[in-house]
Amino acid sequence: MIIAIVSFRLPQPMTLAQAEKAFEQTAPRYLGMPGLRRKHYFVTESGDRAGGIYLWKSKADAEACYNGDWRAAVSAKYGSAPEVVYVENPVIVDNLTGRIEKA
Repeated sequence: MIIAIVSFRLPQPMTLAQAEKAFEQTAPRYLGMPGLRRKHYFVTESGDRAGGIYLWKSKADAEACYNGDWRAAVSAKYGSAPEVVYVENPVIVDNLTGRIEKA
């Protein structure tokens, strides 16, 4: 499993209510996306940065999503180019199931 942390600076601070409204508009496009296991949208407490934390089956699946069209759409919607950081996820602590797992 690979995690992609995507973030972008916002030209003006966004409230939690504004972020929720904006994210609800884009969330449906990620349903059923090949290789995407989960996506968590976020906005910082100060509202100056937002983005998503994606759990992907593979880096290739993530890279297929983060193409030029996707980057252009994010930049147009939020006013800033997205930054993508990939991290490995070797161990998971799941307090909902009470288990520690290898990814």
